[in-house]
Amino acid sequence: MLLRSGLAVGVIAACMLPFAANAEGGVQMQRDITWNLGLEIAQAAIAACALRNVQISVAVVDRAGRMRVFIASNNPTPHSLELARRKAYTARTFGRSTLEWRDATEPGKDVFGQRQLADVIPLGGGYPIKVGNETIGGVGVSGNNQAGDEGCAKAGVEKVADQLK
Repeated sequence: MLLRSGLAVGVIAACMLPFAANAEGGVQMQRDITWNLGLEIAQAAIAACALRNVQISVAVVDRAGRMRVFIASNNPTPHSLELARRKAYTARTFGRSTLEWRDATEPGKDVFGQRQLADVIPLGGGYPIKVGNETIGGVGVSGNNQAGDEGCAKAGVEKVADQLK
């Protein structure tokens, strides 16, 4: 009888584990980048760099780091797609501009090891896409100098600031 009671309690406890592990509920709601929001950001970044007659590639990634949009102005350099993607991914991953992240992870800094993560790159040109303090994506620009790339990426995000609320 004692064995049967203990077994019953054990079965009940095992059945309750999934509910205890997910005490906040079974559905998670998240903000994310839509393809048309990504396209607006990318087009605004291209327009910002076009003012300086600079040809660029732009990548926009969502909250999971997946590329949602890639677009290039006329005649970008061949490597700019990969650099733009990695800059966007880095900005998304760390929730800050890639110039800020580059400076924070210089050799000798405590977090220098972050540079060893796959697909991150310590080059300017990436900018996070945020709703409040929540990072929901990133934009990366490649084709100019690092500060210029970052300025164009930031201009892309600023263009849609009213939608990021």
